[in-house]
Amino acid sequence: METKNTPLLTPAFRKKIGDVTIHYEDFHQPNPEAQVLILIHGFLSSTISFRQLIPYLTDDYHVVAIDLPGFGKSEKSKRFTYSLANYGKLVLSFIEEMGWSNVVLVGHSMGGQVALHASRQDGKLIDKLILIGCCGYIKRAGTPIICCSYLPFFSWGLKQWVLKKDIKNNLSGVLHNMNLVTDELIRDYRAQFLEEGFFDSLIRLLRHREGDLKPFELNSILHPILLIHGDDDQVIPLTTGKRLNGDLKNSRLIVYKDTGHLIMEEKPKELAQDIKNFLSLPGKKKAIQTPV
Repeated sequence: METKNTPLLTPAFRKKIGDVTIHYEDFHQPNPEAQVLILIHGFLSSTISFRQLIPYLTDDYHVVAIDLPGFGKSEKSKRFTYSLANYGKLVLSFIEEMGWSNVVLVGHSMGGQVALHASRQDGKLIDKLILIGCCGYIKRAGTPIICCSYLPFFSWGLKQWVLKKDIKNNLSGVLHNMNLVTDELIRDYRAQFLEEGFFDSLIRLLRHREGDLKPFELNSILHPILLIHGDDDQVIPLTTGKRLNGDLKNSRLIVYKDTGHLIMEEKPKELAQDIKNFLSLPGKKKAIQTPV
């Protein structure tokens, strides 16, 4: 992993969108013409997953990272509908309220599906999508599991099960380079598990999350899309990235060798350069798919 020498202070803010308050980090760019990049984390993650990537982007772009409701430091609301479509709607509402346009959505894992939903709902606010280790083709949870989630103490049991698991082993499963699993990394990724209401939000996500977008829905998305996938991704296999590349009309796929699911931790400099290269291309031109 390469780390940029210049540390960044984290400019944290909170904003109410509809009936839920979100935490976001806004790395303001002095150039008023700088394009806005909104970073959307994946499942069981938060803005922390972009910490190595952000310093490589802030010189050229107005970078904003958000915690989705239920995750990180955002509200663990009991009123919010924790579906991918509603997450997409929230991202669009956030963009509108901030007065931005021509925005690039950068989604990791589940955050990629959120970005795709936003693209389908209102493409006018979005210029391009960058999907990193994007999940896809995951079906809705089965009825028995959803019914079990209403049983007394289900949330307590889920919390005990997760907290007893070895976080180090879990992180090893999302990284190719095991040397990156440090005490600091473990502490930072474990922190949100201790947030009050976190596991209740996970249960609501289990109940509300619809299945991932189907091929015909993906085929309707016309924004230029860059897919980036690790060849050693044990969470979302490379076959998913290849299938998404086939179902999306205007996409290209880049595969990183010897890289796992947390590409932003393992290859931040290379990832930033590929993002910059992609964003320098004309926005509406049919992208050429990269053979892998």
